[in-house]
Amino acid sequence: MTDTDFETALAAKIDTKTKPLGALGRIESLAAQVARVQGTLTPRMQTCQLTIFAADHGIARSGVSAFPPEVTRQMVLNFASGGAAANVFSATNGVDLRVVNAGVLGGPFDVDGVLDHPIAESTANSLDGPAMTVSQRDQALETGRRLGQDGACDAVAFGEMGIGNTSAATLIAHFLTGEDVVTLTGRGTGLDDDGLSEKQTTLMAAAQRCSGLSDPATVLAEYGGFEIAMIAGAILGAAEAKRVVLVDGFIASAAALVAARMVPTVRDAMVFAHRSAEPGHVAILNALEADPLLDLDMRLGEGTGAVLAWPLMKSAVAMLNDMASFESAGVSGKA
Repeated sequence: MTDTDFETALAAKIDTKTKPLGALGRIESLAAQVARVQGTLTPRMQTCQLTIFAADHGIARSGVSAFPPEVTRQMVLNFASGGAAANVFSATNGVDLRVVNAGVLGGPFDVDGVLDHPIAESTANSLDGPAMTVSQRDQALETGRRLGQDGACDAVAFGEMGIGNTSAATLIAHFLTGEDVVTLTGRGTGLDDDGLSEKQTTLMAAAQRCSGLSDPATVLAEYGGFEIAMIAGAILGAAEAKRVVLVDGFIASAAALVAARMVPTVRDAMVFAHRSAEPGHVAILNALEADPLLDLDMRLGEGTGAVLAWPLMKSAVAMLNDMASFESAGVSGKA
């Protein structure tokens, strides 16, 4: 079947369901997107896996977060024991969850539920120099690519945990969207006004090191985090495996922007789950021409928004596969 024939058949299958034309709105476009990603008129959307990548950031030592770096490790253990919001939402919605140590301070975890793939114990401080070496960046991308390709799930979501990672995402957004650092900088883990001002000053100083930089891989090495690099790689791998990628909030979207700038065709596999309350997320969504499914004033990360959007994906594909047509149901069409 040619691409034109496929699109004609797909449109006919959706438009002849027992409903007015276009009445299911974005559910219809979601179903069509999944069909295109999987390359079939009868796509499958039964299983989803959330992978949370965790890593520490050198710039966290420069006063950009309301929480200390040790919280990253503590939260990984919380994920492993099932106590975080991501665990609760995943269990409620039938989403498999795994956690990856991409570079957390304190060494390997060696606990059930955590995959140890550390690049190093924290990135360097991007205020002073590159956050990671080119070799570290490439290792993180490749590790993420393998994790994005493995398993047999229909959809994937990628969450993150890392004190200081809103700063990394803000700097990535600055260089890849061209928006002003101050405008992009949000409160992250809950900074007060003085803390936000200090964060803005720090990030402006960090950005001045590489003024005018626009190559996505170089931006990732200079300012990213190991978890962000692994998410970017995982998106690339998942798209290669013809999986739908449910993109979470600000941090995950920064990784998605890197991935899409590296390989533009992966954008077709992305479904943006929700609009974060972080101001930088708007700039990234605009750059990717993305309209998220949900807007719940969330800014937690962990993949929580992506998991909450999962039932919409299942419903969209169920509509395409299981809803009757006017002909099969014996219902009269529009006069």
